[in-house]
Amino acid sequence: MAKDPERNSCLLRDLRQRAGNELCADCGAAEPDWVSVTLGVFVCQGCSLIHRSIESLSQVKSVLQDTFEDKEIEFITSMGNEAAKAKYEQQVPPFYHRPSHTDCRILREQWIRAKYERQEFIHIEKQEPYSAGYREGFLWKRGRDNGQFLSRKFILSEREGALKYFNKQDAKEPKAIMRIQTLNATFQPAKIGNPCGLQITYLRDNSTRNIFVYHEDSKEMVDWFTAIRAARFNYQKVAFPGANDEDVCEPNLFQKLTHIKMSYEREAHCTIVKLVPRLTRNFMKEGYMEKTGPRHTEGFKKRWFTMDDRRLMYFKDPLDAYARGEVFIGSKENSYTVVSGLPPSIQGYHWKYGITIETPDRKFLFACETEAEQKDWIAAFQRVVNRPMMPQEYAVEAHFKHKP
Repeated sequence: MAKDPERNSCLLRDLRQRAGNELCADCGAAEPDWVSVTLGVFVCQGCSLIHRSIESLSQVKSVLQDTFEDKEIEFITSMGNEAAKAKYEQQVPPFYHRPSHTDCRILREQWIRAKYERQEFIHIEKQEPYSAGYREGFLWKRGRDNGQFLSRKFILSEREGALKYFNKQDAKEPKAIMRIQTLNATFQPAKIGNPCGLQITYLRDNSTRNIFVYHEDSKEMVDWFTAIRAARFNYQKVAFPGANDEDVCEPNLFQKLTHIKMSYEREAHCTIVKLVPRLTRNFMKEGYMEKTGPRHTEGFKKRWFTMDDRRLMYFKDPLDAYARGEVFIGSKENSYTVVSGLPPSIQGYHWKYGITIETPDRKFLFACETEAEQKDWIAAFQRVVNRPMMPQEYAVEAHFKHKP
């Protein structure tokens, strides 16, 4: 029982201000207003809903509205976010994605379950489903032509350096081989129409290829996602043996598209290993815009655009397997500019909020439906243009210039 509820409320608010408690224990969101009285951690409202859905694991209360018993205050005081992190996150692999408050629910829920329910980072043998270097199973994959999701066998092998899938259960040859060095995976529940929907991209004939998959079991889907990250992490550890766990980064197309001399390659390596890991990445921005052709006399057509770092791709439909086209966006030091509006002589657009991207070779013209979308796209483009190009990105640029 609480002898002095008001005193307990004041103590709890003070506890929330302690180092570590001022951010959500699970996603890092600021000023968490909820606390798990069974785990002793402060969490945000979004994560509190996940805790609440796992009644056997966690009981949450509002810091501002609920009353707390004396024993609950004593336990929270003895634990807190920092002590809980030391207990439940002892052996988080460097490739494991620690979700933020902007990540989809499936990633945040499985992170919470992995920490507290399954205790995967206390008992390292429980990490085997995604850390063994080999994973095999069935996923529902969207057909390229008919749009139907059909069960397909997938095999991820670090030894072979590839993710493969098979159209028939007894097929000896895979339908597609996706090399780990160009592989990316990002959860896209809204686009795919499934809470466990995952978009996998890779390079095929130096062009981006998309496949869309899901599994009914959210743990199974996150295990696949984490296994892909583990495979890419171990690939990069081999490619860049001098890098620390926190230094390994995205090699992009450096080794695939160039025959640059070894001396230059070593110089590029020195730059690469200083970057933050990007084992998998979310797209910078996606959405519809209108575009016209290279002569600027064609009518504008509505297309779905995806900005993946310096690659701007456009599709007729968001779930298309292949892009209709790709644009490389370099840096301002290399004569790439982004401006609001379209040249005065341009006609044929339906949406009035224009964007012009000028490259060393040509101008690309786009139009957005709303001013807010225009500003968001320009901000995304500017983030890329304002960032100096790295040595390996010149190889990607050269590939785009010589693309048939």
